[in-house]
Amino acid sequence: MKKDEYIKQTESYVLHTYNRKPIVPERGKGVRLYDTDDGEYLDFAAGIAVSALGYGNTTLNEALKNQIDKLIHTSNLYYNTTMGEAAEKLSGISGMERTFFTNSGTEAVEGALKAARKYAYQKDKSTDHEIIAMQSSFHGRSMGALSVTGNAHYQEPFKPLIGGIKFAELNNLDSVKAAVTDKTCAVILETVQGEGGIYPASEEFLNGIRKLCDEHDILLILDEIQCGMARTGYMFAWQEYGVKPDIMTLAKGLGCGFPVGAFLLSKRAAEGSLVPGDHGTTYGGNPLACCAVSTVLDIFESEDVVNHVRELTPYLEQKLDEIVDEYDCVRERRGKGFMQGLVLDGISADRVIDKARENGLLVISAAGNVLRLVPPLVITKADIDEMAEKLTVSL
Repeated sequence: MKKDEYIKQTESYVLHTYNRKPIVPERGKGVRLYDTDDGEYLDFAAGIAVSALGYGNTTLNEALKNQIDKLIHTSNLYYNTTMGEAAEKLSGISGMERTFFTNSGTEAVEGALKAARKYAYQKDKSTDHEIIAMQSSFHGRSMGALSVTGNAHYQEPFKPLIGGIKFAELNNLDSVKAAVTDKTCAVILETVQGEGGIYPASEEFLNGIRKLCDEHDILLILDEIQCGMARTGYMFAWQEYGVKPDIMTLAKGLGCGFPVGAFLLSKRAAEGSLVPGDHGTTYGGNPLACCAVSTVLDIFESEDVVNHVRELTPYLEQKLDEIVDEYDCVRERRGKGFMQGLVLDGISADRVIDKARENGLLVISAAGNVLRLVPPLVITKADIDEMAEKLTVSL
């Protein structure tokens, strides 16, 4: 089939919830995608920060093929050979004692919210507990995750959402303190806001939130779905600040293309919350998904991905800062590691995205007319140079 046929087929039979760009990627190699028309693209979108190892990683592909030949699914009624291994590795790099595997980041957030409410319920048997979330945040589109997403545009058509949610302002500790009551059971935030415009939490703010939660026995939930898995130059973004959450949500780079998520809990949060019957999933934690997680973690370690990101971040930032200095239509750069945003002025992000695609570069947007760059974590200096060249001719 040709590109137009694939597009027509999709538009005819798939529910229209995305305004897709008119390309049909067919295969990938390294940090490049190739479409059905033999077009080649340098990918600085990585499937929305998912394909952290790029495309065609032989070690990951072979591990998944081998597991497929053994066993794909058995359900959580039984143990399997990969779940415990993947969870142990996650515990080792995070210091979090327990893991629940999900199929997506949204489901990880749902589980985290339930765990927080159950933790509070265990203390006073009350069902009127409150959760504080951040304005301009994004945690997913299911009803629970949407309820803590601080964006009216996403929420409005689906109200009423779950109750007991208050919103504070990222990096404004006083706004969080003002929202705390004796009913507050959790504070949830992205360590680096992604969809909201690439806003990192400040060290002072995170430390203040941690202290506030400790003082009131409130659980701190950090959403690391996009900023986790080495994207900021730390395996988890909170590790740069030394502020450990009680619950952490993961997905995207966790499976490097395989659909898998997880929420991790401290010993205190785990022992004081969910028990058999409280939460479940048919597919979550199946042998194939956990094979993906375990293998990805091994590759991250063997290829020293964290240090690679840390070493190349100054060069990426330098190239982006040069663009900010040279072009009036680019007002500001912000972000951490390989999670960067360029704030555009007088030109729309969508126009730049389309022009960049024509020039063989894939980038995406974030709120506030921000151009978002979240490339595979295995990019090189040469890839950064090529990105800068293709991007500048697209402005």
